[in-house]
Amino acid sequence: MLEWNFMILLILEIGTNRSMDNQDYLCYRNFGLTLISAKNLPNVRKYFKPKVYAKVTFCGDKKTEKRTLGDKHGESNPAWNYTLKYKIDESGIAQYGLQLVIKLYCKRTLGDRFVGEIYKSMKELFDDAQSSGGSAVLSLPIKKGSEETDGRLTFSYKFGEIIQEKKPGFFKRILLPGACILFSMITLATVGVGVPYVPFDGEHDIVHPDELNEKK
Repeated sequence: MLEWNFMILLILEIGTNRSMDNQDYLCYRNFGLTLISAKNLPNVRKYFKPKVYAKVTFCGDKKTEKRTLGDKHGESNPAWNYTLKYKIDESGIAQYGLQLVIKLYCKRTLGDRFVGEIYKSMKELFDDAQSSGGSAVLSLPIKKGSEETDGRLTFSYKFGEIIQEKKPGFFKRILLPGACILFSMITLATVGVGVPYVPFDGEHDIVHPDELNEKK
């Protein structure tokens, strides 16, 4: 038991020394997106009222997915006024590769049906908003496949100022989780009760363009 405790202390000591040497910082901006409404959507249901909701991702990556509630009253002209908040890595605003994708779906018991989508690069959104202090309101045509529909989606957005945040060190990212898991295994083997490991918040909730799995 003493040998296990010594190993844990050694891991913690090495991790602390490594983390003190890491002076790198994350640079990101807060990004607020408000999905206001859509109009003239194609009706994809024959016998019931459509209840349309919006699903938002970056480059189609499910890790970044957020969605609105379904509108129960607007049918082909839904209104949400629903705000989503993100942290966007600064590199995603400096290049055209990071795409904001908003897809509209109609809720159905047997599987939701795709209505249409819009997509636009974060760099374009950022550049378009600079003349008005970092915020803008857009109304874009909704596409279904390669064709434009008669529908339009209206949304507003706002970029915050650049925020610098110290990156989690080697200790916090790798060694401490490993030590916690090891300690849990030891306590489970000796006293029959494991200590649950709770991951640290931090860098994982920032949208990094290089870490997204793009869906065509």
